[in-house]
Amino acid sequence: MGDRELNLLRAVAEVGRLPESRVTALSSFYETSPVGNVNQDSFYNAVLRLTTRLDAHSLLTHILRIEEESFARVRTIHQGPRRMDLDLLLYGNSSINDEKLVIPHPRLTERRFVLQPLCEIAPDLLHPLTGKTIHALLDSLKSDETVVKL
Repeated sequence: MGDRELNLLRAVAEVGRLPESRVTALSSFYETSPVGNVNQDSFYNAVLRLTTRLDAHSLLTHILRIEEESFARVRTIHQGPRRMDLDLLLYGNSSINDEKLVIPHPRLTERRFVLQPLCEIAPDLLHPLTGKTIHALLDSLKSDETVVKL
């Protein structure tokens, strides 16, 4: 919601200011059709790579704080409109599954709006559970999502 491109730029800047962290790659911005709750405007999406010394749980805490403090995120409608939604997709080769965090993101392999920008910055990256490259996952994806580079 709001100025979607500016919100993405602000989010990248906020993530880049995290302690012991540095943004090392950023995809293009993409306009994408909504998934799930489809009676809403399209979304803007992007993927960034972060080099960090924060552990995965601390990183999640920081990105949730950014959503709330910088973008006044209130979770009211599942998959509904929002100013910002930051997801932790991967954390190196880690596989984490606990009550607070699931890594890799459980729907990463099902979402063109995630795979397409991720493929732009890391096509040969191996998914820790499937062992397939991001490029291969994108090529094999069956989806009617619309994803357009801005």
